Amino acid sequence: MNAITFTPEQEKATVRKVTLRTIPFLFLLYIISYLDRANIGYAALQMNAELALSSEAFGFISGIFFVGYFMFEVPSNVMLNKYGARVWIARILISWGILAALSAFVQNATQLYILRFLLGVAEAGFFPGIIVYLTYWFRSKELATTVALFTAAIPVSYIIGAPLSTLIMDHIHWLGWSGWRWMLFLEGIPAVIFGVVCWLRLTDRPEQAKWLRPDEKEWLVAELERDRLSRKNVRHLTVGQAMANGKVLYLSFIYFVYQCGSLGVGYWMPQIIKGFSDTLTHTQIGFIAMVPYIVATIAMVLWSRSSDRRNERRLHSAIPLAVAAAALLGAGMTANPPAAIALISIALAGLYAFKSPFWALPTLFLSRSTAAISIAVINSIGNLGGFVGPYAIGLIKGSGRSATAGLVFLSALLVISFLMTLFMRLAPGADPAPAGAAKAT
Repeated sequence: MNAITFTPEQEKATVRKVTLRTIPFLFLLYIISYLDRANIGYAALQMNAELALSSEAFGFISGIFFVGYFMFEVPSNVMLNKYGARVWIARILISWGILAALSAFVQNATQLYILRFLLGVAEAGFFPGIIVYLTYWFRSKELATTVALFTAAIPVSYIIGAPLSTLIMDHIHWLGWSGWRWMLFLEGIPAVIFGVVCWLRLTDRPEQAKWLRPDEKEWLVAELERDRLSRKNVRHLTVGQAMANGKVLYLSFIYFVYQCGSLGVGYWMPQIIKGFSDTLTHTQIGFIAMVPYIVATIAMVLWSRSSDRRNERRLHSAIPLAVAAAALLGAGMTANPPAAIALISIALAGLYAFKSPFWALPTLFLSRSTAAISIAVINSIGNLGGFVGPYAIGLIKGSGRSATAGLVFLSALLVISFLMTLFMRLAPGADPAPAGAAKAT
């Protein structure tokens, strides 16, 4: 039993205090993260012509980030466990900010290949590290909504990044530099600044939180321990066991196919919109690109709340994939620009709604001490889809077809991911729901 008993009002107040202290700051960091990895899609509107990049070359540039990410994801999370979130996440931010800014100075495709690969190396471990960090502060029943509040930064980064990136490209040409170069440089600097802020501000564990009262701290630590002990079928895995575990690899493949669709759409969105009309300016493309991500943000938060309210993860992960697959198929087959944008909006709503329930799944069968490595394995293998998706669309476009034709290919992959999610079993004879929850039906 807990040493301290809180009333429901006190419990809510404590959780709210932790949420307000951690989530807005992590949300901002993740916006910066996605801005620096995804702004290459907007840079392509000018950069491809200036550097004489083919569609295939741009697809490779977009995807090679995830090769570096894959190779160093697990080692990075081992270091996070060793040095703590505050120090290691600060290191990640500062190193990727420097590399993102250096991308503005490239003179050819080879230099861009190298810097994008190194950017993936530098950023490796950031997302799974944050997911694990959240498990140090929030109970299982709050996890999907909490992860959604954090990962909503992904579509929000596009909402902010689309007009910001294109406005910089259209209006900043200081010192004779192209707009895309200034965009990459200026958007890389915040990561360095907030890396320093992270080192000064982040608290590793509730036990160290000076901003919690002693009774709040004691209650939270006891609740998290009780939550950990209440979970059944939890396994403790070594690094090697996590990388070879069938359930971890199963989730990795689901996430791989998911990332093919999500990042394939994300990186090619500006050029897909540009293909609708020759008269659109870069700034207009940026504002049009905001629309699908606004829809996705709303869907993501509402769907994760539904997942937490029903204590159900499997169907809440599977259904959005089916919706996304159907919408991408429609978008790839229509020639009507407004209809295509509407269908892409629905597809992205499904793709982003999938995220939070999915990332609640590994904690249902893995111990907290194993979660950092296992989530890193799932994320690193899965993120190879970030190479396959953009590169596949580049190959399809380079063969003479439109980029939207690639959406049909991504739709087929999402059908596979949907079926795997729908029929998965993470515990013998049971659907993956939190301890004490009803089985999914």
